Amino acid sequence: MDRVRQIIGGKVTESVHNHHNYAWRETHDGKDLWVVRKGATPAFPGQRGFVGGSMGDDAVILEGIDSPEAKASLYSTVHGAGRLFGRNEAKRRFTREEMDRWLNERGVTLVGADLDESPMAYRRLPEVLAHHAGTVKVLHTLRPYAVAMAGEGEFDPFKD
Repeated sequence: MDRVRQIIGGKVTESVHNHHNYAWRETHDGKDLWVVRKGATPAFPGQRGFVGGSMGDDAVILEGIDSPEAKASLYSTVHGAGRLFGRNEAKRRFTREEMDRWLNERGVTLVGADLDESPMAYRRLPEVLAHHAGTVKVLHTLRPYAVAMAGEGEFDPFKD
């Protein structure tokens, strides 16, 4: 993104973090550590991050806070709502009609996607964030109204 910013001559006015599934070299309590955040993202005090729900749920921009709980988690938080069912189980368990109805009831327009990303296969983000209340604070809630994803039979370099 920084390369694109340079090409178009833009400048950074705000930054929201979402690097997840990475390892960082960090110092905690005077110890030099490699911190591996699998399924997690950094949430240091004052650091903002994006956490998504399913394609039909709200997402949030949150900020890490300084607390004993946050320190114990090495200033980490979730990077998404998390799955209840794996991709293959979601394809077996849900129908396209159920998924479309679920999204329509929430006013979300969907282009593409397959049942492996069905919203019913995910936890609800507010419930997940409630377990992290002592480590982050929600700054903004973002409501989806349209989602575009690779559909069934389309090549998706992130899944295929």
